[in-house]
Amino acid sequence: MGVLFIEYPKCTTCKKAKKWLDDHGVEYVDRHIVEENPTAAELAAWHDKSGLPVRRFFNTSGMKYRELGMKAKLDAGMSDEECFETLATDGMLVKRPIAVGDDFVLVGFKEEAWAEAFRA
Repeated sequence: MGVLFIEYPKCTTCKKAKKWLDDHGVEYVDRHIVEENPTAAELAAWHDKSGLPVRRFFNTSGMKYRELGMKAKLDAGMSDEECFETLATDGMLVKRPIAVGDDFVLVGFKEEAWAEAFRA
């Protein structure tokens, strides 16, 4: 089975990750994060599978994150459910790229982590 690759096509990090997938012969289904934003349920499932803190799913360098004052809201103790609901409102809030495999979820692109996940 292939991998679900969630990206914003204009994002340079997403382009690097996509090239890495192509160069390594990984089959994937491409999904545009803004046209088909992840749902709160998908985000909750990916969060569980990833083992990452929920904060890692936020695109902290994005304008939308700053506009909404997300750092202060997260620091004030938003629940995971509130985070997933907020992230589901706008794909630009979500850290990208995301690769979802049968037994892993990768958020952001770190070549070493991707190599390890796809080697398994």
